Amino acid sequence: MDWTHRLRLRNVRMLLSLAQTRNISHSATLLNTTQPGLSKWLKDLEQDIGLPLFERHARGLIPTQYGEVLIEHARRLDAQLDRASGDMAALREGSAGRVVIGASGAAASDTAPLAMLRLFERMPQAHVSLVEGTTDRLLEQLAQGDLDLVMGRAMPGGTEPGIETEPLYRDPIHMVTRPDHPLLSRSPLGWDDLRDYRWIVWPQGTPVRTALEKALADAGQAIPRDAVETNSVTSNLTLLNNSDMIGVASHRAALRLAQMNTLRVLPISLSGFGAVALYWRRESFRPQAVQVAMDCIREVVAAGS
Repeated sequence: MDWTHRLRLRNVRMLLSLAQTRNISHSATLLNTTQPGLSKWLKDLEQDIGLPLFERHARGLIPTQYGEVLIEHARRLDAQLDRASGDMAALREGSAGRVVIGASGAAASDTAPLAMLRLFERMPQAHVSLVEGTTDRLLEQLAQGDLDLVMGRAMPGGTEPGIETEPLYRDPIHMVTRPDHPLLSRSPLGWDDLRDYRWIVWPQGTPVRTALEKALADAGQAIPRDAVETNSVTSNLTLLNNSDMIGVASHRAALRLAQMNTLRVLPISLSGFGAVALYWRRESFRPQAVQVAMDCIREVVAAGS
């Protein structure tokens, strides 16, 4: 018998529970089943597959390399079931469709919300969710099926199989401050002036941090040792607007925030830039709301070029 016949919807949750608790007894309690029954199901599944899914230790279960692969597939199945439930709920409420968009800080301040407004013009009844995060984490959620689209920094190393990508735009970076910062009235402005204040930078390994480090290196400079690291746009804005700290922002986000009188761009040149891309899963079927959202994103990018 094909072992996949043993995996029903409830069994997917059983496997995910074991992966989370690493304990058959705890999972049995959470799943409202018996420990012997859960243990037998797992043993039978491993026998049918012909591979061990977990190593048994005194401290609990540890997924094997085979178990990790199956658990990852189970996570994707579970995410798709959650998405199906959400889609059905949206349709019951009269929605024209549902789309979940992930956006990194570079896109969340400008491109993503403008694309949402354009989408609402096309599909007034659409149900749209926007999730902000770092590009690497958003791509994980995209691969698992939690997101439909991701707008984030272009990943130089490429993406995992099954994920399509399309470059959207190249975005210079700027040093920014609150609107009434003392440095805005200083001319000419030099790097020594900026070092009189604490900086806020994105964490190491993020694309915008890499772009900043390269730009500073081109200028013979480096990030100060006392710089604050945070990947939260909200925290950055709060810190900047309540202190004399100096931050970093992408070009489009900086212009949008300047229009809102939230930030100002410091008149100092940076050679670096970041690239923003659109990501989606390679699938044979794409809901209409997702396709329209992709079109709206491209239109907003073209209008801002």
